[in-house]
Amino acid sequence: MVAVRLAHRAWSRIDSTSVIALYELATFGWKVIDRFHLGSKFAISPHGLGIAIGYLAGAYVLIFEAKRRGIPEEASSSLVFWALIGAIIGARLFYVIGHYSEFNGIGDMLAVYKGGISLIGGIVGAVALAYPFMRKYKLGFLQVMDNAGIGLPLGIVIGRIGDLIIGDHLGRPTSWLLAFGYHGGTLSSYDCTSFPGRCTTILTHGQQQVITATSAKLFGPNGVIVAQGTGVHQTAMYDFVSSMILVSIVLWVALKPRRTGVLFFTFVIWYGIGRIITDFLRVDKRFFGLTGSQWTSAAVVVLSIGTLVWWRLHPSNADQPEVLAAQPVPATVGTESDEPLEPRTEPPDAPGA
Repeated sequence: MVAVRLAHRAWSRIDSTSVIALYELATFGWKVIDRFHLGSKFAISPHGLGIAIGYLAGAYVLIFEAKRRGIPEEASSSLVFWALIGAIIGARLFYVIGHYSEFNGIGDMLAVYKGGISLIGGIVGAVALAYPFMRKYKLGFLQVMDNAGIGLPLGIVIGRIGDLIIGDHLGRPTSWLLAFGYHGGTLSSYDCTSFPGRCTTILTHGQQQVITATSAKLFGPNGVIVAQGTGVHQTAMYDFVSSMILVSIVLWVALKPRRTGVLFFTFVIWYGIGRIITDFLRVDKRFFGLTGSQWTSAAVVVLSIGTLVWWRLHPSNADQPEVLAAQPVPATVGTESDEPLEPRTEPPDAPGA
C-alpha cells in the first residue's frame, strides 16, 4: 500500500507538459532516405539494394545446405536462378492485383523500377517457377524447401533493412511506446511518386496529403493522413524482429535430423501467422476484410498445420528422404548371370618371355 501511495503521489506531480515530453521520447524515428545518390545522374534505392543482398544471402545458404545434403550444386544453382525470375514476376503480379486501380495501362504495370512489389507474391512466384526444375532434376519438393528454410528468413531480415531506411510499410497511427515518428524525407508509399500521372503530393500544415487526378479530396494512403512527427506502427520493424527470431528457430530445428518438410513448415507457420497479425496494423487495401497477403498466409498456414497434424496422427508413414545422396555405383563386369563372379587369374608368364 505504501508503494502504491508513493507512486500515486509521484504521478500527481507530473504535469501535462511532462506527459507530452514522455510521449515524444517514446516515439522514435529518423529521416527516411529514398535514394542513395552516386553523383548527379545515378542513384540506388535502399529498398532494391536490400532485396538484392537479401536474395543473394538466402541463395547462398540454400546452395550450401543443398550441397551438404547431397544435392548437386548444378541443380541448386539452376533452381536459384529460376526462382529469382519467378520471384520478380510473382512479387510484381501480386502487387498489381492488389492495386489494380492505381495503374495506367500495361506499361505502367510492368514498370517495376517505379516500385511496388509483394514479398508473399515473390515467395509464391519463386516456388512456382522453380518447381518444374525440381522435377527435371528429380528433386523432392519438401527436400528443396527444407534447404531454403534457413535462407528465406535470413533474406527477409536483410531486405527489411532497406524497408526501414526508406520508411516503407508504415501502418496505422498509434501512441504506443515503440511508435515510429515521421521526421521528414520522401515516403514512397505515401506520396504517389510511383504514379506521377494519377496524383500530386502537397505538404499543408505539416501534413503530407494527396490530391488525386479524379477527386479534389485530400487524403493519405487509403484515407490515412500522416502528420510529420505522428506516431505510426512501423510494420517493417515488426517483421524484421520476427524474422530474426525465426532465423534462430529454424537453425535450432535444423540441428537434429527431422522428417523432411518440418523445417520448411516451421518457417511457413511462424512467418505466416506473424504476417497475418502485422497486416492488421497496415493501411493496405483489403478484400473481404483482409489483405491479399493475409489471405495467402492463412491458406498456407492452415495447409502446413494440417500436414503436421496428419503426420502426427499417422506415425506409420515414416519419413523417407525424397532424394537420397548419390551413392557410389558398384562396378559391373558385363555379365547378366546371377552367379557370383570368380576371381580371374592370369597364367604365369612363360620363362624367358
